[in-house]
Parts: sequence; structure tokens; C-alpha cells
Amino acid sequence: MNAAGFALLALMIGAYVLLDGYDLGVAAIAPLTTRTPAERAAAMSAIGPFWNGNEVWLIAAGGALFALFPKAYASAFSGFYLPFVAVLWLLMFRGLALELRNHFKNELWHTFWDSAFFASSAALIVLFGVALGNLLRGVPLDRRGYFSGTFAFLLNPYAVGVGIFALFALAQHGLTFLTLRVDGPPARRARRVQSIVWWFVLLAYLLVTVATFVLRAGSVHHAAWLAFLPLPSLLALGAVRFFAARGEERGAFVASAAFLASLLLAAAGTMFPYLLPAYPARAGGLSIYDAAPSPSALATTLTVTIVGLCAVVAYTIFTAGRMAGKIRAPE
Repeated sequence: MNAAGFALLALMIGAYVLLDGYDLGVAAIAPLTTRTPAERAAAMSAIGPFWNGNEVWLIAAGGALFALFPKAYASAFSGFYLPFVAVLWLLMFRGLALELRNHFKNELWHTFWDSAFFASSAALIVLFGVALGNLLRGVPLDRRGYFSGTFAFLLNPYAVGVGIFALFALAQHGLTFLTLRVDGPPARRARRVQSIVWWFVLLAYLLVTVATFVLRAGSVHHAAWLAFLPLPSLLALGAVRFFAARGEERGAFVASAAFLASLLLAAAGTMFPYLLPAYPARAGGLSIYDAAPSPSALATTLTVTIVGLCAVVAYTIFTAGRMAGKIRAPE
């Protein structure tokens, strides 16, 4: 039951990264793919029907963490409170930029909201990456399982490196989505930029993978299969290059999604069974068995979460089907 809750939570977080990841990636890389207000409007319109629904996965994952593992929820907020507030403000700025941009006719307002949209999206990616990096590295916990470090501890080189890698990876994901959804100059520039960004993704991936194995070597010796997880990631990354070079937009986007999914699977496998691994790693951490409520309460919340998850999946599929098709940017 506890492992099922962990898998369900990982699935919801993974769905958020794959879906809202292309929204964030399109915005973060837009300064390199759009040059005119009309082109920026086309890029924002490409993600306009999806971004709001995609963020539901983040809210659902937070609710599932609270319901399934309340102690981990409390402990996470004790250490990540300031980053969570920053994420909230960035999500607000991003939503305001998308919704208010077209309500102002002045080009200065367009430039302001476009800049806020691009900057907040890029900062969100880096923050999420830093948070994941700290989870993989481990955080200092006291005897009660609460965070006992400082905010400066969270900005360690490894976590910052994961944040930069996340920016490259989601920028690539956004570029593959942009070529899939938009026709015209932004799509042509996206193809050229993607061929360059791919190399940054490869280099950052290799560096982060080596650093992760060095940091977590002592805690994953019992799961030798984790050593093979970089293989599917490298194959998926190679497939992104292959399909993009052939002009197969859908194939490149699916390969990018597979690359991100394999990374998240590796992260979940490295952390299991801990929701908050401790630093140093030998200290253990807060596991799915320590953070869960009683078995009856866990079974009830797990059932309710699955029912809610089915509703979110149905909404996501319905929206994707209704909003399929390309947007043409002016030449």
C-alpha cells in the first residue's frame, strides 16, 4: 500500500513535468525563437489552451502528498517554505502575463508581460530543478524528521547544477512542442535552436548523472538495476536528435517526453523508499513507511486520489483532443 502511494505520487509529478514542462519550456526559450509581438503572441497561443489544465497536476500532486504522506508534507514545508513561496509568486506572474497581455493595446505593456512570462517560466524551471537536486542529494533532518538546515544549504552546487540541467531539458521539450504546434518563423527558428540546445542537454545530463552516482553510490548499492537507467535516457535523447533531423515533429516530441520520463523514473528509483532522503545519505531519511497514516486511512486516501486522478486524466485527454492543430505565425 505504501509503495503504491509512492508510485502514484511519482506518476502525478511525472505527468506535471511532461505536460507543464513544454509550457514552461516554450516560454523559457521564446526570446530565442520569437522576434515580433505577433510571433510572441503565437507562441503564447500555442500553450494557451493547455497551461491552466496542466498546472492542475501540480496541485493534485500536492494534495496527494498531504493525503498520502502528511508527515512528509509537513517536513517538506518546514525546509522548503521560502522556495514554495517563490514558486507561488512565479506561478502568479506567469498566469497574469498569459491572461492580461491581450487586454492592453500598448506595446510597452505587451513587452512587460512578455518579459514577465519568459522570466517567471525560466525561474520556475530552475527552482523545480534545484528542489529535485536537493531531494536526490538529501537534506539535513532532525530526529523528528523536520528540516534542520538553512536556505543557503539548498543552494549547493549539485542542486544548482540539476536546476541548470532542468532548464536545458525543458527548453528542448518546449522547442519540440513549438515545432509541433506552430507554423512560420518561430517554428523554423525553434528547429535551429533545438539542434544547438541538444548538445547542452547531453553535456549537462552526463555531468549530472556522474555527480548523482558519486553522491548516492552508498545508498543505491542494493539496487544494481539503477546503474542501467542512464541507457534508456541516452536512447531517448538520441531519438530526439534523430527525429528532429528528419523533420518528424511528433516523433521528436514523444522522444523528448520519453527522455524526461526516464529521468524521473531514475530519480524515483534512486530515492525509494524515501520521500525526504537525509543528508548525509547514511542517515536514512523520512521513508514512505514513516510518513504514512494508518493503513485504513492510507487505503481510503489512496482510493480517493485514484478517483480524482481519473478525472484529471479525462480532462487532459479531452482538452488535447479539442485543441489539436497548428497555429500559424505571421511571416
